[in-house]
Amino acid sequence: MARGQQKIQSQQKNAAKKAAAQKGATSLADQKKAAAKALTHSCPVCKAQMPDPKTFKQHFENKHSKMPLPAELQDV
Repeated sequence: MARGQQKIQSQQKNAAKKAAAQKGATSLADQKKAAAKALTHSCPVCKAQMPDPKTFKQHFENKHSKMPLPAELQDV
């Protein structure tokens, strides 16, 4: 077990490591907010969310092929 100066140095080193990890890492809540912000297009049939119109069109053609294409996807 460390005593004296060695213990203090170890505590300082661990505190510095923890601060560096906290500074560089993003929280789970921040990641969820960013992911939700990126999903801007929502399927009117199944309410699935997509990040861009191209993916949205592919989803609609594959999952809802019998339904008419929405007006917003006609020009994509």
